[in-house]
Amino acid sequence: MLAALGFITVIAMLILIMTKKASPAVALIIVPLITGIIACAFIVTDPEGAPGVVNFAANVKSLGGMIAGDDGLLSVAATGVMFIFSILFFGILTDAGTFRPIIGGITKLVGTNPILIAIGTSILAMIVHLDGSGAVTFLICVPPLVPLYDAVGMKRTTLATIVAMSAGTMNILPWGGPTIRAATALNVDVVSELFMPVLPAVLVGLALDVVLSALLGAREKARLGTVKLTSAEFKMAELTEEEKKLARPHLFWVNIILIIAAIVTLLFSGFAPAVVFMIFYVLATVINYPKVADTKARVDANAKSAIMMCSVLFAAGAFCGIMTGTGMITEMANTLVSIIPHSLGKFFPVIVGIIGMPASLLFDPDSFYYGVLPVLAQTAEGFGVAGVNVGQAAILGQMTVGFPVSPLTPSTFLLVGLAGVDLGEHQKKTIPILWLVSLVMLVVAVLTGGITI
Repeated sequence: MLAALGFITVIAMLILIMTKKASPAVALIIVPLITGIIACAFIVTDPEGAPGVVNFAANVKSLGGMIAGDDGLLSVAATGVMFIFSILFFGILTDAGTFRPIIGGITKLVGTNPILIAIGTSILAMIVHLDGSGAVTFLICVPPLVPLYDAVGMKRTTLATIVAMSAGTMNILPWGGPTIRAATALNVDVVSELFMPVLPAVLVGLALDVVLSALLGAREKARLGTVKLTSAEFKMAELTEEEKKLARPHLFWVNIILIIAAIVTLLFSGFAPAVVFMIFYVLATVINYPKVADTKARVDANAKSAIMMCSVLFAAGAFCGIMTGTGMITEMANTLVSIIPHSLGKFFPVIVGIIGMPASLLFDPDSFYYGVLPVLAQTAEGFGVAGVNVGQAAILGQMTVGFPVSPLTPSTFLLVGLAGVDLGEHQKKTIPILWLVSLVMLVVAVLTGGITI
């Protein structure tokens, strides 16, 4: 019953979000809360040595602890702090006009051709995601590119899709979280045994990312037509009087140094991203708007974005807390394993590879790689298939390519928040593309012998 409630929760939540029947925050809170209360009638407790007893009242009371506990709000608290201060940091730099010259420089390289802009976005996301952090990638790539996409007339959903696709494929790297989890769960070497055999498939996937980005750019160009894009020189929109008052052109290089320092600190200092952005928000504020009244005005101006993003983030924390605390995620995993016929054991790697990307919508990486994967690998070995092949198939989609669309990943909400797009729209546009990339890599891995069946 818990498994059924889990699947109902996820499906209902996705339907509500993607059909815009409810906002993401509302869907992420109300759906698991309702199914969580129902689940309390099926959670067996062991009070005072009486096994097999269901204490409905006590179970319902425990929901609050699930939501607020380590698997719930506490798991996203640090990310929420990072969201707030990163938005304020980049908001202040945007208000100061820091990104206008940068966008002007980019357009001199790629012009106003949507195809080149899309390809450049993909390559930039790949390079930045070398550190394996989705949050860092989105924070570095999205804010500077939003004004360019707006000015040219390209959809922000295209920006979110391209960044998600490129970052997701790069997340298969040996130091990426899912790959490390898979190697740990299967007790194999992460580089030589797990990653290197599928490297050709990953390279094909990265090349496909660039091709698909170009196609998305071509679609944008066709939609926009040629009239808007024929000017030889890209011109930014004129500043309003209010924007002129806020602009700090004389501090351009100081602000650039701040951005570079923030990125370097994120990548190499070992400090938590929340701490980094708290510090650099203060520096950006003191340097650009030292007067208290000006500082307050900038916070007020950017508070709406911060509140919207954090409300969804903490709602996702509540969702994860209930799903984990009630045991629904664990039972969902057990059910998926049990319904696969043993006769298909030798095809387990292919099956896992096919469902890997969509499974990102159902399972967080810990639940899948530490809970589901070992069982699948053991079953496959019973049919003469190496367990490592199951792990290799899994990393080609589950929370790698699939992480930037999963409601179980905080960075997904960071991406859509920074890009200013609706989560449902992002998922509808991006999920088919990410699944295609994952399936192509799976086919290449089988054909090149990286995955044997």
